[in-house]
Amino acid sequence: MAVLNSTDATFHKDIEKGLVLVDFWAPWCGPCRMIAPVLEQLDQEMGDQVQVVKVNVDENQQTAGAYGIMSIPTMVLFKDGQPLGKLVGFKPLDVLKEVIKEYV
Repeated sequence: MAVLNSTDATFHKDIEKGLVLVDFWAPWCGPCRMIAPVLEQLDQEMGDQVQVVKVNVDENQQTAGAYGIMSIPTMVLFKDGQPLGKLVGFKPLDVLKEVIKEYV
């Protein structure tokens, strides 16, 4: 699977099935730019087990507000549309993989 860009209009459809890691980010955010290649690597290594979805908080404020996103980057793990947990700030690949493996 490829990393998917989601919007307020498509968000619920994008997270409704399976395990989905949503990255709430913005282009001006330094740590968000740092984690982008980590998420690409995660998608390459675990794409058959988890879908990586990115939500630009500047362009999709309704979705960010609905999930109480106060700082970015924030990643929320969903399973079949239900939030399982939240990670705030930059996280290395091994940490993300460990969190996801709990639910695979």
